[in-house]
Amino acid sequence: MGCCLAVAVPPLTNPSLYTSRARSVSYAHIRLSTYVHIHDPRTLFRALADSTRLRCLLLLWAEDQLCVCELVHALDMTQSRISRHLGHLRDLGIVKDERRGQWVFYRLHPQLPAWAREVLATTFAAESVSDIRQRLAGMPNRPLAECS
Repeated sequence: MGCCLAVAVPPLTNPSLYTSRARSVSYAHIRLSTYVHIHDPRTLFRALADSTRLRCLLLLWAEDQLCVCELVHALDMTQSRISRHLGHLRDLGIVKDERRGQWVFYRLHPQLPAWAREVLATTFAAESVSDIRQRLAGMPNRPLAECS
């Protein structure tokens, strides 16, 4: 029994919904049933098991919202790697994205359940991200400064 059986999902009639991010059959159903995944504890804990996704989420918890370029600078990783992880978190319903001009900003999904926010708060208190927050603070030409 899959985790999506509780949700009635119409058959997929438009193959273009399967984008390159969702080529894997195991992830293709996620876009159609985000509600189930955002409320499933296993989804959050699987996402937190990856150190890159964990650090992205902790930074988003601390900073409220960040542009992809800010995460790239703070975590010292390639844009493609960060974008792939953020896309995965978005598909799971953990983060939400918003395009503003040339920038894409991410934040925790507003419908993220309270228990999930508590997990992130507790993890943030136990896990030090001060080094990556300092790197972020030293980033020149941050998009938010230019947008305000």
